[in-house]
Amino acid sequence: MIKHLLFLLVVFKICTLQSQATSTIIGVVEETTNRQKITNAEVMVEGSVFSIGSNDMGEFSITTSKKGQFILNITAPDYVIKRIPIFLDGVDLDLGTIRLERDITFEKTINLVNITDDELLDDEVNSNALALLQSTKDIFLNRAAFDFGQAFFRVRGYDSQYGEVHLNGMPMNKMYDGRPQWNNWGGLNDVIRNQQYANGLSASDFTFGGILGNTNIDLRPSGLRPGTRLSSSLSNRTYSGRLMATYNSGLKKEKYAYILSASRRWAKEGYIAGTLYDSYSVYGSFEYLLNEQNTLSATAIVASNRRGRSSAITEEVFQIQGNRYNPYWGFQNGKIRNSRERNIQEPLFLLNYNHESKGLMINAGLAYQTGVYKRSRLGYFNAPNPDPTYYRYLPSFYLNSPIGANFESAVLAEEGFIQNPQLNWSNIFKANSSLGQEGKAAYVLYDDTTKDNQLTARVNTNIDINSHLRVDFGLTYKHLMSKNYALTDDLIGAEFHRDIDTFSETLNDIDGDVNKKKGDIFNYKYDFEGNMTDMYAQLNLNYNKVNAFISGKYSYVNYQRNGLFMNERFLDNSYGESERIRFSNWSFKSGITYNITGRHWVTANAAYINRAPVLQNVFINPRENNAIVPNLQSEKITSVDANYFLRMPKLTGRLTGFYTRFQDGTDVNFFFVDSGIGSDFVQEVLTDLDKLHLGTELGLEYQLSSAVKLSLVASVAKYLYASDPFVTINFDTAGATEDLIDVSGSKFLGQSAIKGYKLAQGPQKAIAVGIEYRDPKYWWVSMTANYLANNYANISTITRTQSFLIDPETGQRFPDATDENVQKLLRQKPLDNFYLLNLVGGKSWLKKGKYISVFASVNNVFDTSFRTGGYEQSRNGNYGQLKQDNFSGNPSFAPKYWYGFGRTYFLNMAFSF
Repeated sequence: MIKHLLFLLVVFKICTLQSQATSTIIGVVEETTNRQKITNAEVMVEGSVFSIGSNDMGEFSITTSKKGQFILNITAPDYVIKRIPIFLDGVDLDLGTIRLERDITFEKTINLVNITDDELLDDEVNSNALALLQSTKDIFLNRAAFDFGQAFFRVRGYDSQYGEVHLNGMPMNKMYDGRPQWNNWGGLNDVIRNQQYANGLSASDFTFGGILGNTNIDLRPSGLRPGTRLSSSLSNRTYSGRLMATYNSGLKKEKYAYILSASRRWAKEGYIAGTLYDSYSVYGSFEYLLNEQNTLSATAIVASNRRGRSSAITEEVFQIQGNRYNPYWGFQNGKIRNSRERNIQEPLFLLNYNHESKGLMINAGLAYQTGVYKRSRLGYFNAPNPDPTYYRYLPSFYLNSPIGANFESAVLAEEGFIQNPQLNWSNIFKANSSLGQEGKAAYVLYDDTTKDNQLTARVNTNIDINSHLRVDFGLTYKHLMSKNYALTDDLIGAEFHRDIDTFSETLNDIDGDVNKKKGDIFNYKYDFEGNMTDMYAQLNLNYNKVNAFISGKYSYVNYQRNGLFMNERFLDNSYGESERIRFSNWSFKSGITYNITGRHWVTANAAYINRAPVLQNVFINPRENNAIVPNLQSEKITSVDANYFLRMPKLTGRLTGFYTRFQDGTDVNFFFVDSGIGSDFVQEVLTDLDKLHLGTELGLEYQLSSAVKLSLVASVAKYLYASDPFVTINFDTAGATEDLIDVSGSKFLGQSAIKGYKLAQGPQKAIAVGIEYRDPKYWWVSMTANYLANNYANISTITRTQSFLIDPETGQRFPDATDENVQKLLRQKPLDNFYLLNLVGGKSWLKKGKYISVFASVNNVFDTSFRTGGYEQSRNGNYGQLKQDNFSGNPSFAPKYWYGFGRTYFLNMAFSF
């Protein structure tokens, strides 16, 4: 790859010798009200891939070979974008002083992470990437973040693992699932505002990037507004209150600057019942200027986030209890207690060196992250299931009885559920402390715990060869040591817990004490080690009519598990080190921009990416053994997009078409199934999984007058399964031989016929129409009407295999399992389409140099009830059982859904000086 890049570099250098004359544009950027110079304002000629930042005196100088009518774009955090029409003819242009107005709507941006906060869901479906879009000025992405986000819309249907997040140039995506963990810096909205975003496949000057886009958050004090900011918020969404304070010293003695920021967020419960919120965040950063070209910075972030989780529910439960219902909590001694809490404390430390001189930028850094991630759950052992929505406690259980519907019992079950809808902590305590238990726990509240230690080293360099050519390259290394175990948190009245598997009466840890006390590790204990190295190089070409880039990346990844418990069910491969799994991959992407005029241009981008599977999809059942997914391979991604950009003085917009195919994917799922070949708790492994994403995006913004702006945004797409993946189920073999699905502990089920089924990646159609009014007296209000459609629940793959057709009693195909009947039973139905109306507004005052602002938003004004997603349950894994369960029209194992928030509000007051 290096030889090819050097060859292209020589060719581009020769081309520059024959290029047209260049124009240099200079100017000074300052604030309108107090004439304060604005540093790090981004200045670029629209349609170009190059941009520069203003210096400490607000000065900028940008050189371009473009000719004709163009628009100079000047942006800075907290300020209104300035778009200046210019004419370039090879002569230098001095624009003098350019004044930017404070953006009275910036409170909307600063509170984005709160407005789109969706992290009450279980982690496996918490893959929304909209917080990536906080800094973008693109109207489509802006609407996707602020308006579509509440319906779990995903840009192009992509998971957040396909977008990269960097802090001070250091990559933050987790090695375990590939996703950024926003809670690691949650609540620090004041200091994460200075962001650089590259959309989709477009070129980025700090990384090769993912297909979703890339965000770099600059945390250095020099990139943020100096002064003090105090704010307070009220809401009925995920938290009820927030306090935040930030102080930026600004440059002291022309040598150093520092920032301190802290926030506190809390709620006894959010919009969803029982979802407590308890969070604090503290941030400190110090930057030292060695000279005009070199700086050192040190940053520390300590964030603690404790939250009560909520559950997906069936339509039956929704009809009885409503969209705020959450079965995970109950009252204990008069206080709300949630059995499924998530607690994240992962401090982060960054050390960075930055060099910036004419034609050269270098960012080198080290990042170290440590801490703990806990997810609590209530385990039960030879005891009744405590979940109030357990299928045997609901009316449908009696309606779907194989011996006939029992309507009287169904009515009694419904009445009982209405009267006692929550977890009964009192009964749990009584069960554990009863004399018959002899001190042994029937119920245990425990934490699935992950303790990570990760070191990251990175260097990134940008070299401007001349006004036409820039070279970007970087090198990254990550090392992860991850400890994983279950930790007893509360024995709830019992004296000890016997650490055995209750189904097979086997030990989870042969060498350990079988009786566990509070605070002991039990059930499983293992370590993960991961190492990742990647390097990329990119050439950028910029001419009057054509801009282009070509980029390549090489990555090397290896993983290993080390079991620390010898599990009696897996004596041969539970303890000790697994084999080391290695992946070595090349990826390429390229793009070209053609400037029709200075106000109209088109772009086309293409990428072919080989991507190692994330750690969570490598081992089949890491809690118990070292078994590795068979035929494991890297995922292959082919993606193209084409864009048309319009930049008129009053009308701006973008029209995009995209096509992405994912190939050779891997997925691992866990569930209990009554299949055609037997019943067991299984680990389902999918391999050779292909997916297809294609669609269009449209974003238009029209400045009707100096005060009124109109917008239209639309996304119409299809996200489909594009192959019939192979399915293997795995299970332990500790039970009686006659009860086993297969004595080998694994069963290959062949292919799952899912090709053409829709993916559960959020609404595949989204349209928004908006109007915004900005008054000269510094108040503003906007309204957006949204339509969201074509959303689907995730399908069960095991029910689309041939095993689904087999009668477990006879071993033969069900006689009435005709193709027509099977297709009717497994037909995928879309979730309901719906409309949402959102209102946002604000007001600001400038009094004696002090800035006061109020921001308010109301989402879902008409309190619409809607489903944001869900999944089919896999319990009924054979045709006969699923048919019987659906006979009444109210199945016991119906799909489970998450429901969106009804009418919610957010109010923020801020004071800056």
